[in-house]
Amino acid sequence: MPVDRVILAEPRGFCAGVEKAIKALAWMVRVFEPPVYCYHEIVHNRHVVDQFVAQGVVFVDDVSEVPAGAPLMLSAHGSAPEVVERARDDGRVVVDAVCPLVTKVHHELKVRARKGYTVLYVGHHGHEEAVGTMAVAPEAVRLLERVEDVDDLVLPDSGPGDDPMVALLAQTTLSHDEWTGIVDRARERFPELWMPNRSDLCFATTNRQAALKALAGRCDAVVVIGSENSSNTVALTKVAAAFGCPRVVLVNDASELPDDLSGTVGVTAGASAPEALVDAVVERLAPVHGVESAAVTVEEEYFPPPPELRDLLRGLEAALGLLNGAPGAGSPADRVLGDDRSTEAADVLEEIAQLA
Repeated sequence: MPVDRVILAEPRGFCAGVEKAIKALAWMVRVFEPPVYCYHEIVHNRHVVDQFVAQGVVFVDDVSEVPAGAPLMLSAHGSAPEVVERARDDGRVVVDAVCPLVTKVHHELKVRARKGYTVLYVGHHGHEEAVGTMAVAPEAVRLLERVEDVDDLVLPDSGPGDDPMVALLAQTTLSHDEWTGIVDRARERFPELWMPNRSDLCFATTNRQAALKALAGRCDAVVVIGSENSSNTVALTKVAAAFGCPRVVLVNDASELPDDLSGTVGVTAGASAPEALVDAVVERLAPVHGVESAAVTVEEEYFPPPPELRDLLRGLEAALGLLNGAPGAGSPADRVLGDDRSTEAADVLEEIAQLA
């Protein structure tokens, strides 16, 4: 299926939060005998999930399904406080791989609720991140999905002449366009609206959308690589269409590419999609005039391993030291804490694939 040219969006694919989560779960698989459990999908990508399933990871939707004493990882999307509490019951070894950007929103919601605010949360009903975030202060939060939801809000009385105390937060993986209209209407209705100084929208999500906006109008078609349950991936398809591309195709991998693509094809990938899938798509497209890179920024963000994982590996290191008389130079803690920044999740997944 040779096309004329491929334009690759940069940045694309794994974000810092996904890198952190995948590497952390890979360490859990190395340290513990299977099965290792994970609450919800570690990230929303079918290929990543399938690779971990092949290594003995069991994904569950209720922590009660996890046996006492078993190793359990909580997904990158964040979990409700009561889920985290129940997860730690019965001697389970729990590592929380929540993205720090989601943790930030949880903290903002908790603080605003304590101060008496009604918190308007812009997100997708039923999405794991939205469910976990709203559970932080369910009595104080209202979910918004459309501009019309702002007008339909019924808020508690604040007293005669008092403006209601209202705050606005967001699911990190929304597209900027999903967020903007609701923000504008909320500001109109609530002039004293509180918002965080720094946007809740994930920098990686925003960067991937910006890269796609820059190339969409030049393309006869855009291929977005990722899974349909990935919010940021679906947002990319909407961005490509909104910014002038006449045809947008969402695929899990190269095998799902339609046979009739032609001309100039843009390619991007959601924040949970491995770069190996991008390589395979480009190879299948076989551009006659080569591949062009369209970069809008370079991402250098890094999120270190979850603290529970670091503690776990330090404990393992200490135990090995007692058994051997001295800590080993190549101990697990040394490797994670010293080399994690330079280790890429794509390489970790490749190693896992070779073991399957």
